[in-house]
Amino acid sequence: MAYTNALSAYKETRIRTASQGQLIIMLYDEAVKQLNKGLELLDLNKSGKQDPSRIEVIGKAIIKARDIITELMVSLDFDQGGEIAQNLFALYTWFNKELMEAHISMDVTRIGTVKNQIDDLRSAWIEIAAKTNSEGRAVEGVNIAG
Repeated sequence: MAYTNALSAYKETRIRTASQGQLIIMLYDEAVKQLNKGLELLDLNKSGKQDPSRIEVIGKAIIKARDIITELMVSLDFDQGGEIAQNLFALYTWFNKELMEAHISMDVTRIGTVKNQIDDLRSAWIEIAAKTNSEGRAVEGVNIAG
């Protein structure tokens, strides 16, 4: 019980003290984690070890990833972000559409494609966050404040 409370407090402090860039990276990390979880379970089901209860867990992982992508969408600042924010919005919309279709058909290829692209965006944000931290500027085009 004490461990759970300490872990929860640590996570909350980590989020509250993170920069906008770090928060975006955390969201990407969790989306990739959820999609990896779904892919691993789908792979187990397809390798002959069928377990119908996995389908629900796979679905929940995909839904969590879609929720994260939606959060990224609503955090875009179109006034400051301009064309970059518009392009990210279009990409996030496509991600959600692909994941919805993948969820219905349990399509490993679609999930993998979205996961790889999110991972690429994550890598780009890591570079942006590092550059921003070294220059002391804020990341423009995204508002995580809510």
